[in-house]
Amino acid sequence: MLSGGTVELRALKYFVTVAEELHFGRAAERLNIVQPAVSHQIARLERDLGTRLFDRSPRHVRLTPAGERVLAAAQETLAAAARVRVVAGEPASHVRIGVAPGLTARLERAAQLLLDQDQPAQVSLVDLPVPARLAAVRGGELDLALVRGPVEPDGVRVVRAWSEPLLAVVSDEHPVAGRPVARPADLDRAALRLPARAEDPPWHDAVTSALHQAGRGSTGRSAGSVLTVLIEVGGGHGAWTLLTADQLTGFAARRVRALPLDPPLSIDGNIVASLRTPDVCVSSFVRALADTPEP
Repeated sequence: MLSGGTVELRALKYFVTVAEELHFGRAAERLNIVQPAVSHQIARLERDLGTRLFDRSPRHVRLTPAGERVLAAAQETLAAAARVRVVAGEPASHVRIGVAPGLTARLERAAQLLLDQDQPAQVSLVDLPVPARLAAVRGGELDLALVRGPVEPDGVRVVRAWSEPLLAVVSDEHPVAGRPVARPADLDRAALRLPARAEDPPWHDAVTSALHQAGRGSTGRSAGSVLTVLIEVGGGHGAWTLLTADQLTGFAARRVRALPLDPPLSIDGNIVASLRTPDVCVSSFVRALADTPEP
């Protein structure tokens, strides 16, 4: 039976890290300790619980059925301990956030709301490509990540936080450039240019899904990064793309024009959190990044 002291909470942290890595060496690197210390704590935890948590062999480490059950309880216990520290008035911990390009205004507003809280968090913003951003959350290097589009809740928590309208982006010479709105029916599907899916899989999937729902399947082609797409669109020849207003920040001189869509299409923004990130932290960022911030 666990005594409830600091050692046991540390053992739970070590156990969760090994369960996420399924490798004692990598877990030790993440915890910044030597591997024998991790092995010792896991062995002690198994003795205290009276059951094996991992099947070990020279080639693999796997959770046992008991280990899978304990993992869920351990994650809940560590999150509860973090909430207790917050409620007790301990200063909020350092929160590492992977950011999405073009969210400057929303991030500035969120940062101000967080700074105005009774227990402000120390925040570090990390600019990473989306695949690396999600991997960093799953690996524990980031506490939260901001992502446009759907994310599978595989080892992470996904919470919708905001929504952004998609705009049709065309060159100044495009036939619809002078109109107040752009209708998808007036845009050549073959001339659609989207950033490559490898650049941002959730965003790409969300946009193509929105087009299919609007009856305008995406029959264009991918063209690299957002900048590459805007250069091609600005060059004329009927090319067009779909982006949000925030994604266009800094590209005003690319000889392009952004038009609202009729009917409108939008894309959701999600907060992707590590399972170890306390609920109070996730909910604070959801409120801060929401379309209409809560008081």
